[in-house]
Amino acid sequence: MTAPDPKDDLRFYLQSARDALLWKLDGLSEYDIRRPLTPTGTNLLGLVKHVAGVELGYLGDTFGRPSGEAQPWLSDGAEENADMWATAEESRERIVGLYRRAWAHSDATIDALALDTVGRVPWWRSGKDEVTLHHAVVRVIADTHRHAGHADIVRELIDGAVGMNEGNTAVAPGDSASWERHRNRLEQAAREADQDVER
Repeated sequence: MTAPDPKDDLRFYLQSARDALLWKLDGLSEYDIRRPLTPTGTNLLGLVKHVAGVELGYLGDTFGRPSGEAQPWLSDGAEENADMWATAEESRERIVGLYRRAWAHSDATIDALALDTVGRVPWWRSGKDEVTLHHAVVRVIADTHRHAGHADIVRELIDGAVGMNEGNTAVAPGDSASWERHRNRLEQAAREADQDVER
């Protein structure tokens, strides 16, 4: 066994989250990748746009390595939550391209700096804004996996597609009828538990 490389571990988990998130867009219409499916507007393309900005901020600006990528949603006067959805003019190709360029920029930062390198998060309070590269990468991994989980749910709501990636659904086997029976069983258990509490 060779000695482990912590950077390799971090890159592996970061890339697996990136790939899972982008895979959720495959085969969907422009409408489906943009439509809000929760009361707060969660949508697939908006999640991609958001994590691109997260990477550019935490693994770029924080370490004095600005990417030069335009992020108008960060400008003064930008609409609240503008990083969480795509306008009709912002194409899928544009946002996915931005995300892939953010990956490359982040990966270059990880390659160039030691994990104990200290950076300053520009949007955190002064005096509480220092982080190591290791901390920043872990934060980005956690955020990206969290949003990939959101994307899992949103995609399932759109067309029933599930899974971590094309070769791994990470879901027990079953056809639509067996899943319907399973869901009905869970609904019944929830109702029974609620009735027990009310008694």
